[in-house]
Amino acid sequence: MPEAEQDGAGAVRTFGARLRAAMAHFGPVCVGIDPHPGLLESWGLPVDAEGLEQFAEICVEAFDGCVALVKPQVAFFETYGSAGIAVLERTIEVLRGSGTLVLADAKRGDIGSTMDAYAHAWLGDGPLGSDAVTASPYLGFGSLAPALALAEANRRGVFVLAATSNPEGAQLQRVVTGDGRSIAQTMVDEAAARNAGAAFGSVGVVIGATLAEAPDLSALNGPILMPGVGAQGGGPDNIRDLVPQSMLAAAVPTVSREVLRDGPDVTALRARVSELQETFAFLQK
Repeated sequence: MPEAEQDGAGAVRTFGARLRAAMAHFGPVCVGIDPHPGLLESWGLPVDAEGLEQFAEICVEAFDGCVALVKPQVAFFETYGSAGIAVLERTIEVLRGSGTLVLADAKRGDIGSTMDAYAHAWLGDGPLGSDAVTASPYLGFGSLAPALALAEANRRGVFVLAATSNPEGAQLQRVVTGDGRSIAQTMVDEAAARNAGAAFGSVGVVIGATLAEAPDLSALNGPILMPGVGAQGGGPDNIRDLVPQSMLAAAVPTVSREVLRDGPDVTALRARVSELQETFAFLQK
């Protein structure tokens, strides 16, 4: 286990503690590994499992040890079946082995034993085991209990979808329930309850950076993953508008295409990451 995962007494630190330390050191930017077929083509790679592997290897070389959090988009690996999953396993293994935090963007959500199986796949010690996973709570927040319990036991993290930026999300997420809260706000509040008492919690939420307004995040005490930055139009001003001043240091802007379009040159990828880290450095001040 990398030393960075342990405290001075040798105990494994929580995901929240490790993420906060990584953000303070590298800056808050999360970089996505999204091997979209169009990107493979633009990088001059074949749109097959071999091209996927080359793409992932370049991303690992560019981002490993340089960013706070790396987020492989699981769907683009699943496309290639077992060969794609094997590439994902190697990508996770190399990144985590060197101490780089990995967030598997799998958006899993189910009930009972099925959710428990998903939890063990992404938060256990198997080949896909990551530092954190994205999860959908829209079978009810309580359906995520197996993932939340295993994450706590294994000192991992869960990022819960709360208010996403896709237009269709509003149909459900903005509905106001009988207690006067939107469903998105309920998800944020449920996450906050799991983080209560921690120095910085390990249950984060996903809030789209291009939203016109966000739920109240002031009591979350955990990380706020914010996709939609860069190529999708979100930027520093959007984050300032959506996140209260007291929680800015918890914001984790996530970029994918904004960085990956500069590939496959590793130097160019690193340079673009460095620019974005400078752009969002204000979040950690």
